[in-house]
Amino acid sequence: MKAKVISRISQIGSWLRKLGALRLEVSHSSLLHGSSIFLILLIAFLVRLLPIRWIPSPWIPDHYYLSEFDPYFQYRITEHIVENGFLSWLNWHDDMGWYPWGRDMATASFPGLALTAASFYMIVRALGAPIDLVQFSLAFPAVMGAVTCFVMYFVGKDIGGESVGLFSAFFLALNSSYIGRTSLGFFDDETVGIFGILLFILFFLRAIEKERPLKDGIMCAVAAGLSLGYLSASWGATRYPMDVTVLFVFVLLLAARYSSRLFLDYGVCFGVALLIAGNVPKLGIGFLREVSVLPVYGIFLILCAFEIYHRMKTQKMKVLGVAGFLAIILVIFASLWILGYFETLAGRYVSVLNPLERAASPLIESVAEHRASAWGTFYFDFGVLALFIPIGLFFAVQMATDRSIFVSIFVLTSLYFAGSMVRLTLIMSPAVCLVCALGVVRLMKPFVTLLNESAATSKRKVLFRTRLGKEFSVGFLIVIFLLFTLTYVVGTDSRSQRPRVFDQAYSPVTIASASMGFRPGDIITDWLDALIWMRENLPPSPPWQPPPGSNLKPTIVASWWDYGYWITTIANRTSLADNGTLNTTQIAQIAQMFMSRENESIEILKKYDVTHVVVFTTADSTGQDHSWGEAGKFTWMIKIAGLNESDFGSYSQQGAWQWSSYGQNTTLYKMMTYGKYVNLVEERQQNAQLALQQYYELLAQWEYFNKCFTLVYSSKGQGVYLGTSNNEPVYLYAIILVYEVVY
Repeated sequence: MKAKVISRISQIGSWLRKLGALRLEVSHSSLLHGSSIFLILLIAFLVRLLPIRWIPSPWIPDHYYLSEFDPYFQYRITEHIVENGFLSWLNWHDDMGWYPWGRDMATASFPGLALTAASFYMIVRALGAPIDLVQFSLAFPAVMGAVTCFVMYFVGKDIGGESVGLFSAFFLALNSSYIGRTSLGFFDDETVGIFGILLFILFFLRAIEKERPLKDGIMCAVAAGLSLGYLSASWGATRYPMDVTVLFVFVLLLAARYSSRLFLDYGVCFGVALLIAGNVPKLGIGFLREVSVLPVYGIFLILCAFEIYHRMKTQKMKVLGVAGFLAIILVIFASLWILGYFETLAGRYVSVLNPLERAASPLIESVAEHRASAWGTFYFDFGVLALFIPIGLFFAVQMATDRSIFVSIFVLTSLYFAGSMVRLTLIMSPAVCLVCALGVVRLMKPFVTLLNESAATSKRKVLFRTRLGKEFSVGFLIVIFLLFTLTYVVGTDSRSQRPRVFDQAYSPVTIASASMGFRPGDIITDWLDALIWMRENLPPSPPWQPPPGSNLKPTIVASWWDYGYWITTIANRTSLADNGTLNTTQIAQIAQMFMSRENESIEILKKYDVTHVVVFTTADSTGQDHSWGEAGKFTWMIKIAGLNESDFGSYSQQGAWQWSSYGQNTTLYKMMTYGKYVNLVEERQQNAQLALQQYYELLAQWEYFNKCFTLVYSSKGQGVYLGTSNNEPVYLYAIILVYEVVY
């Protein structure tokens, strides 16, 4: 027995010695590259956490500090899925927005982000993490930003090697346009949209590699199709990578690079993608008949013709076979077109293709991110990278590989669309990062090679080294380093003391700055306070019914469409319109209501059973209006309502708006001015007696207005210090007003 124990101990000792002999062999190069990508991902994540400065700690679940407006809508969908199950959104008719019609959420929203976030949130909660859905939604964009940079590394690596992968990931990690859409709290479609685009590009370009085994190629094609299908379920911009890929394949055919492998992988990829897209309720079968999808079918049929041509034995059979096939296809397409089976693009997508169309839709043009970009915007966003775009394009064209051709098309098309609509600099960002990484690496390569070169032995090398020494290489690399310092350390905006990337990242979430476009020293809680007051003090919304004998009515809120998602998500009250802009007629009616006299406004409000009207304006302590809120949006209300702007006033030579007597009798003007007097004149002006006199004169003058609308809430913020005027401090105030409608 003792001998067996000794033998067993001896065996264990032998195993331990063998285990100790094992060494994890990692090359210096692999360790360096691994450390570099880890640091890049860490930077990408941490820089997106900078807005946490304006979010209370510990986080208050009941206070929604997400950014902008759309993320609140995405949060509502995610919350509904978490509470009611993954399929619940299919049958969810939301009555909180677009009263009295509401909306079917399945056809009004893309489910990709909500389903993804809900899945990971349930996993995190199952693992016991003490995090609620608000906190998870805050952090999710920053995590996805870092994950997307990791995918970008592999895309760049496939295009130009390890160095290109690292540089492209680094550039995307610090790209200001991309940071703006993946920073803390920006819980919106773009969070997973760019990830889906890059994942699709990665797998599709791998799928069509001729050197890759057929089985692996088909697997990559399926993965590319799933990625594009996921993108279709997450973001309306899926049309862009789809059509860019179609253009890329067409260029390959023109360059005589057809292969049966291309035909097979293209068919598999788009077959899977369109199968998924057709089953997304928001897209449906109509998407498969849309003009933007027709090129997918067209190129596939051309690929079929090429395949027929290559399989026919004689030249005569090839010509007849291809001609007959194409003739049949043209007849079918023409017949379907004449019969009206194909659908046109939505107006927003048409306005991207043709910016001149945008002027015909004031609603689209009123959104700042829908306007055309100035060329200076590209340098402002990309810094010195803008100078490397033509250099990278030169090297990409010179390489003439399938991947470099794709990158060239990606950059040129995204450059056009970003110029057409400033929001699309987001899609341009990964293209610029890829091509600039290629340009930087190729430009630096000969100088790095020279630095690594051993002592010259041949006479030719000696002559070369005397003309171009290592000192020149060091100097050139230092110049490149200094150029990037201008972007990532000094900055591209002379008005700011910080680099653009830091300015974009170190900005408060919108509601924490009360929707005013600057960086306050502390949280401005006016909007959040107003929304919480509405939730706690106004009667519930339909289908709630008041008790018998009560004078209460279910709350229906009218406001400009910008604030609709805040009202439904935070205040939990029904709104007439929101940021989805689903019903342009209803938005025009709201604009008409604001820009009409009280008697006309009341008739419009009565038609929708509105009980309360929310108005947001900004003014300083001297009574001067500022352009945030309705004080800067009323001109768009005039245009959207189809009214004549000159009837309401005009701009002075100094650029200040001067209301006409007609404009001063509109409901919006009176609501803003009345609220301004309540907040600033009565309480904050030093000459209280004169202020009160002006206030009471206003009440007497607007007697009918006060019979129609009762101010039930007015924000009481502390204000932001602007400077001094006549030796008196001047403060800027966000003024949120809630009026009760009196019929």
